[in-house]
Amino acid sequence: MDSDERTTVPHETNRPEVSVVMPCLNEADTLSNCILKASQALAGSDIAGEIIVADNGSTDGSQTIALNAGVQLVIVSEPGYGSALMGGIELARGDFVIMGDADDSYDFNEIPRFVIKLREGYDLVQGCRLPSGGGNIVAGAMPFLHRVFGNPIFSLLARMWFRSPLHDVHCGLRGFRKKFYLSLHQRCTGMEFATEMVIKASLNHGKITEIPIILYPDGRKAHAPHLRTFRDGWRHLRFFLMCSPRWLFLIPGMALIFIGILGYGFAMPRATFLGVTFDVHTLLFASLAIICGYQSIVFALFTKTFAISEGLLPEDARMNQFFKVANLERGLCAALLLLVAAMGLLVAAVNDWRLAQFGPLNYERTMRMVIPGAMLTALGFQTVLSSFFASILGLRHT
Repeated sequence: MDSDERTTVPHETNRPEVSVVMPCLNEADTLSNCILKASQALAGSDIAGEIIVADNGSTDGSQTIALNAGVQLVIVSEPGYGSALMGGIELARGDFVIMGDADDSYDFNEIPRFVIKLREGYDLVQGCRLPSGGGNIVAGAMPFLHRVFGNPIFSLLARMWFRSPLHDVHCGLRGFRKKFYLSLHQRCTGMEFATEMVIKASLNHGKITEIPIILYPDGRKAHAPHLRTFRDGWRHLRFFLMCSPRWLFLIPGMALIFIGILGYGFAMPRATFLGVTFDVHTLLFASLAIICGYQSIVFALFTKTFAISEGLLPEDARMNQFFKVANLERGLCAALLLLVAAMGLLVAAVNDWRLAQFGPLNYERTMRMVIPGAMLTALGFQTVLSSFFASILGLRHT
């Protein structure tokens, strides 16, 4: 990230074991209480630690509160929850980092429990607020939609799509090894930062566990929570889909191709099933399904390649193997076969027209050649373009 203006307070020269990072944006109502709890937790458990407030442009005196409390203050100019955390974590000197919001909804007295798990060798220790993972949400602490739908559904998707072991992927109180965090190369500067960490930690086979915690109503009085239900919910869903080309493109594409092949199986012989006759109209829709499905699968390849190149997803041995087998030349050969087959069908259709002295045709017969021919032409042309584009994206794999 870009360098930020930083204001720091001198601290002990001995390297701390734990760095507590609190992102802050106008948290004057609650910041001092969070700092006090974190300080007491570190001192009470004899943990060598430091507290860092990563301020993201507060105008309510939060920065002064942090300085008066004797903790470190980093001023992060780039807006965003993730930006603030990245700025604070960058400054952290501890082997372990505990991050938690400065709105007093999390109890920083829980810090020792996270440290114990990190000392046991875990890379990421996630707090869990949801009852499904043993947590507890105090009345009024979480909106109904977040508690019943948003968080449980996103956590379920994380377990299904990314094999995350967590029941609450959005909990903002968590601990992690800084070395492990640096290996994830986090990119998101907004609310998706926490989700990105869970997804990348899971995909990189990090050692992950969770600790049940209690979520309290935040203590802010001067302003409403920063989180916006539908805006941030969509941003998280969008990020989930971006990180899972399999579910966004590959599986829907394979389903469409299967439907298309099934349609061809009924339409080509003009079969009748349950009183329904499948004819050239079915053939047309089946061809459309195959073309769309093929395009979707190609986009899965493009997205996965780009995401790996940009560090959004980890290296995938299957993708490396794919680029060893499916090179540009083989792609062009496959495209040529498709185009030759298409040309054969289309030429046969034109020949039928010639035999009819370019007059009216038997469309029931002719369309059984024209529709597959048009479909194969589209697939061949797509394969030519896709082969060149995939070879450009995959240059670093060769």
